[in-house]
Amino acid sequence: MIRNAPQDAAGTVDVIVIGAGHCGLAISHYLSAATIDHVVLERGEIANSWKRERWDSLKLLTPNWQSKLPGYQYAGERPDAYMGMGEVIDFISGYAAQLQAPVQTATEVSSVQPAAEGYRIITDRGEWRTRALVIASGACNLPAVPALAAHLPSSIQQLTPHGYRNPEQLEDGGVLVVGASATGLQLAEEIHLSGRPVTLAVGEHVRLPRTYRGLDIQWWMDVIGLFDEGLDAVDDVARVRALASPQLIGSDERRTLDLNALSTIGVNLVGRLAGIRDRRAMFSGSLRNVCALADLKMNRLLDGIDEWIEDHGYGAVAARSERPESTRVDERPCLGLDLTGNNIRNVVWATGYRPDYSWLELPVLDRKGRLRHDGGVVDAPGVYVMGLPFMRRRKSSFIHGADDDAREISENLRAYLDLQSGLRLAG
Repeated sequence: MIRNAPQDAAGTVDVIVIGAGHCGLAISHYLSAATIDHVVLERGEIANSWKRERWDSLKLLTPNWQSKLPGYQYAGERPDAYMGMGEVIDFISGYAAQLQAPVQTATEVSSVQPAAEGYRIITDRGEWRTRALVIASGACNLPAVPALAAHLPSSIQQLTPHGYRNPEQLEDGGVLVVGASATGLQLAEEIHLSGRPVTLAVGEHVRLPRTYRGLDIQWWMDVIGLFDEGLDAVDDVARVRALASPQLIGSDERRTLDLNALSTIGVNLVGRLAGIRDRRAMFSGSLRNVCALADLKMNRLLDGIDEWIEDHGYGAVAARSERPESTRVDERPCLGLDLTGNNIRNVVWATGYRPDYSWLELPVLDRKGRLRHDGGVVDAPGVYVMGLPFMRRRKSSFIHGADDDAREISENLRAYLDLQSGLRLAG
């Protein structure tokens, strides 16, 4: 049973956690272990975004064995498979039940404001006062749709992964999918297999094989220590945090889904969407260079795996190295597409997401609306965040990355509360 917090109740607690996804529950685990009084406020249900804001066929990019949270991990009979949405929901809901987390569901936070000795949290079910705050509302609240979407003809249906569920939602006719991350590739394939012609606009992307030398690429990145790399391991943290998710798909066959796989089945590849004018889409001519750079970075990673294998004496037992073929790109790239003439009736914007901080009335956002933080410690006393890309480590945005982040954030938070209590007594 979930240990629900009192419903429709104003109250005062040491810590408010906003969001009951896996990150909010992970920090709740450590707060409970430290006997810190707290409440988790959730706008919908446990694992709400997985229930309401994902498409039907989506599976995790990580294998089941990698699904683990503090004191909890996958215990099924298919460790090398990939969870579908129903399984993810059950996994997170089961964790909440095991924790008996103090969750108040169906509670929409409308405002967070400074208050004496902490913060005032205004919700549609009461008002709370707290000494400290953890923002665990997620990094994928709102679709990041480019401004040029406004130039599309009104006759063309526009969708984002936030609202897309399956191809039946689409108008008959062609589809332009914009974005070549994991989401863009998966939707392009699914829509093409539904019988609709698909054009995929490709920008900067991260290419990875599903398996390498007989094992899942996630296993290799884990064992060589890549996921544990911290902020000091990269030169440009902002750039790394903005990288698209790698081109992967979870499937029983552990198949690789990349641009070559899509062009083989007939998806039309074009460069980055650069503009829309007079019912014509214009594309960058840099597709070849963008793909060559993605291939180069992929092969650097695979070189590092090969070196690790040899350095650790696994060369004799690891499968033989077989590198993926270089990305195939037409010699003469398509620079423009007549949307009407090619019967493009739908555009799917697989261009990423951004957090929603419209309720956060604190001076903690930069000029681009991003939260100012140092490894999850927000630029305001007693305010913390969980679940952002590369927040403290490369694995921060993955389910299994929440454990280390939550433990360290909770330690920082506990020290903050102890300091505040000491100052109060001294005063």
